[in-house]
Formats: sequence, structure tokens, C-alpha cells
Amino acid sequence: MPDRFRITKGWALRFAQEEIPVAALLRRAGLPANLFEQDKIYVTTAEIFALWRSVAELCPDPGFGLRLGSELRFERSHPVAIAGVCSRSFGDALQRLARYKQLTCPEEIRVRRKEQETSVEFFFLEAKETEPDIMVDVGLSWIVNVARRGSDGEISPLRLELNRPAKHRDLLENHFGCQVRFRADRNALVFRSGDLDRPFVTQNEELVTMIAAQLDSELNSRNTRKDAGELAKQTLRRSLAGKRPTVQDVAQELGLSVRTLQRRLSESKVTFQELLEDVRRELAHHYLKQATVEFSEIAFLLGYEDTNSFFRAFQEWEGRSPTEWRRRNRDPQP
Repeated sequence: MPDRFRITKGWALRFAQEEIPVAALLRRAGLPANLFEQDKIYVTTAEIFALWRSVAELCPDPGFGLRLGSELRFERSHPVAIAGVCSRSFGDALQRLARYKQLTCPEEIRVRRKEQETSVEFFFLEAKETEPDIMVDVGLSWIVNVARRGSDGEISPLRLELNRPAKHRDLLENHFGCQVRFRADRNALVFRSGDLDRPFVTQNEELVTMIAAQLDSELNSRNTRKDAGELAKQTLRRSLAGKRPTVQDVAQELGLSVRTLQRRLSESKVTFQELLEDVRRELAHHYLKQATVEFSEIAFLLGYEDTNSFFRAFQEWEGRSPTEWRRRNRDPQP
């Protein structure tokens, strides 16, 4: 999707409530002085990062992002958030949030479910730099708030992993209700996998069906205009962890018939197998940069039967082993 985030005039009002001077904020972020006067306000990934960095610099409260993420009020919520809270279970909510997030901005919610633990991360598709800490706080607070509201407070994370240096530990641990691991390889919430099956007390099948119908319609309309190869790759990124999605799985997720998807891939001069390998290679690089993710886990997350199969595939891609690639390409510690 295009590199643009939709923001509203309500942001300016919310910043003013925190006594953040909006004019100074926009100057510091290098954004137009009349940004919040426009009818429809769009910013790029780089611009929204600059805006939130400036918010953090001008706001004295280190808990502002946490509070923003926790302000889940239906009258202010996007339909995507409402669909999440009204879902059947926490796992169903995460699936819906990840599916419909692509309608709003170039950002993905990546859910990695293993036998005992499930992690939730946000990934900015067009980012050329690390997202500001305050944006991490907002996004992960939003996820934990959906979990708590839907389960009537019964779901809490096992831990919070942050790649920032240790700072405001008590504030973060009190807010999320779990241990915080600083200087981690990622920014993620980790839940018990069993909690994904916990029913939501806020389930509203009639409401979520109505919202999902509209969101699916928007998604299908957008999909008909977008390159089939990129659509399939986005779907594979979301669904690859721990399994190997088939062309039937991807077609169903996109609301297309298998024949239509294959025809559109052919028009794009790419095969489903080539897309699968592209996504596996991309995600392999991502996981290898995380020192705590073992090779056996990477093989599982990429849908390989065993570690040897992953090693052989990676050797063909890169001409070197995953061990050597990791040694040369490790992200520096913050």
C-alpha cells in the first residue's frame, strides 16, 4: 500500500491536552504549519516517526504513550479496534487486527504462535529507521488493552521485550503487569499461547459480522487494484509462522478463487513458490538478526520440516550458512 498514514485533527486536540504546543511540535518535526487544518491529513512513515519523536521531546510525561494506547473508547475507535474487541477470543481478535491493519497504513501486526508462547510485534513496511519508543508504547499498550478489555482483565502478558536501554522500568512493569526485558532484539509482547483460546466476554457476533463485512469489502476492493504478487507476499508474511500456507490458504485469505489468484500471479510473471521463497528469505534475515532466536525456531517459523532443510535452503539463497550470515549481519546493540 502507499506510504501514508491517515491522522485526524483530534491528534492536535489530544496533544494540546498534554500542554504540547502544536505549532512548536510541527516546527520541530519539520512538518507544515497548517497540517492539522487540512481536510484529510496524510503523512509518510518518516514524517510520522518525526512527529512522535518530537512529541516525546516536548512532553515531560514518560507515560503519555502508554495512556494513549489504553484509551480504547468505542466512540473514538477505528472499526478495526471495535472488530477486535467484539471477536470470539483473543486469538480471533489478533487475527482480525492483523488482517485489517493493512487497510489503515503501511504497518503490519505480526503474531508468532508457538506451543507455549505467542509474541505480537508491529512492523513498519516503509521504515528506514527504528520507530520512536513512544510509538512502541502506544501500539503495544493498544494490544494489551484489547486483551484486557475482551477478557475482563484475565489476560496479561508474560513479558514485554524492548530493544531500548533500561529506563522507566517500574512505570512499564506496572502498566503492562509483567516483567520487562530491555536491550532485547525486538519490541514485542509475549503472551501464553493458551490465552489466545480464551473467550472474550465482549464478544458481539452481530456487530463484528457487520463491521467485518464492510472491512472485507474495502479489503477486496483494494486487492483488486493491487499487484497480486505483493498481496500474496503480505498474506504469507502474516500466516507463515509455524506452518506452510498453500495457494488455497492465500486465495481464501484474499477473498479470491485459486484460479483467479493463479491467473493474476501469472500476469505478474511470478509463481506462488517463488513468492513463498522470497518471504522465507526475507523473514530468515529478520529472525537471524535476533540473537535469541535459535536456528531450530527459525526453521519452524519458516515452515521447514527440520533445521537441515532450512540450512540447505539458506545456503542456496546466500551462498553461505545461516551461522556465517548472522555473524556478519547482527544488528548492533542499542
